[in-house]
Amino acid sequence: MARIEVPMPQMGESIAEGTVSQWLKQLGDKVERDEPILEISTDKVDAEIPSPSDGTLVEIAVQEGETVEVGTIVAYIDTEGGPAGVSASTVESEVDAVPEVPRESETESVEVALEASGAHTSAEERLRTRSTPVVRKIAEEHGVNIKDVPGTGHAGRVTKQDILDFIEHAVPGSGSAQPVTVPIPSDVSSATPVVREPSTASSDLWTTFYREVQHPEFPVRSADTVEPMDKIRRLTAEHMVIAKRVAPHVHSFIEIDFSAVDFIRTESKDRWASQGARVSYTAFVAWAVSRVLREFPTVNSTISGNNIIYRGNVNLGMAVDLNPGLIVPVVHDADHLGLVGIGNKIVDLATRARDRKLMPDEIQGATFTITNPGVLGTLVGLPVIPKGTAAILGTGAIEKRVVVVTDPDTGTDSMAIRKKSLFSLGYDHRIVDGADAARFLARLKETLEIFPNDA
Repeated sequence: MARIEVPMPQMGESIAEGTVSQWLKQLGDKVERDEPILEISTDKVDAEIPSPSDGTLVEIAVQEGETVEVGTIVAYIDTEGGPAGVSASTVESEVDAVPEVPRESETESVEVALEASGAHTSAEERLRTRSTPVVRKIAEEHGVNIKDVPGTGHAGRVTKQDILDFIEHAVPGSGSAQPVTVPIPSDVSSATPVVREPSTASSDLWTTFYREVQHPEFPVRSADTVEPMDKIRRLTAEHMVIAKRVAPHVHSFIEIDFSAVDFIRTESKDRWASQGARVSYTAFVAWAVSRVLREFPTVNSTISGNNIIYRGNVNLGMAVDLNPGLIVPVVHDADHLGLVGIGNKIVDLATRARDRKLMPDEIQGATFTITNPGVLGTLVGLPVIPKGTAAILGTGAIEKRVVVVTDPDTGTDSMAIRKKSLFSLGYDHRIVDGADAARFLARLKETLEIFPNDA
């Protein structure tokens, strides 16, 4: 058989796992390339996962209701139309319980290997000890036997959180995940040894920071109500801590006059209505930002190690309030869209975000983010820079204000009422200097206040 893998897809930059909610195809079913074969659910996205090729579904490695890490193989497709195999609980778990057997081996080969190894464990035990590559890697790094870890997953399966909790609370002397004591230099006056967790040279920086996120606990009073954070809140909390730890945040502000934008909206209202288009103030901001970012590649970049990655695309993350919760769908290549196109795209993404109908690639790849607390009346905010980007724009409420207007011909001043808003730019000071931020905001202000009619 020529078998290809179907992995759990990356559902978003802040999502590490997904749940198989429903198999749309069964063992032995013929499938076509790009035909949906299963549904995946996370706290942010529900999506149908397509087949990567024409063929036959010959193995289902993850059952409905199971939650697995991103990258875990959930199924196999035979592109030559071979016979269907058996599911994960009988084949995949047995392969993990014996010396390595090629994934292409038939069930008979696996049984021979099991007999040779003397393995006679129950099916439930084999499933319990089976784990994802990420869990096995963590266990190996910390010298932990997965069989010693209490599992909370399906049939007692050990999850990533299980192994991390086990390591965190391991008893010294037990042989599992013992801290490493580092000697203190002689010129340091302290009687307390420095303790560091074991690590490897290949450890991923973000993963290390993720593991270290621990929120302080506080006493509960008699009138209090205690509820555990749901997964989307927990992921958001961890992501915010990580983002603030790594990027030194600085914020700059500017005031924008929306008179020109208001004029265009009034003039174009009937035409847009006849086209079924919806062009909000946010659409104008997104259009202007997408053009200005072309002129300021540093603001559309990120730091990777000791390198700077200047992004070749302008992908705008647009924060959407789920009440409760937050998600950031992405308008890809926004600088290639016109004003009406961006407006319609924002409405479409926001609507499907609230209905949990976004596709995985629609919440990935943002190079810059816009968040609009002003829609709820906030004058201005100080947003946190999303991981992997250099800046985020916060737009405040658009309100009528009394301002001083200078006549360009006579130079005389007068009072007038204008719609204005405060914008804040949060930026990573490792890569974006204050002067860069000021120039970016000034150019954005100019673009919005002298908005082109042909946008």
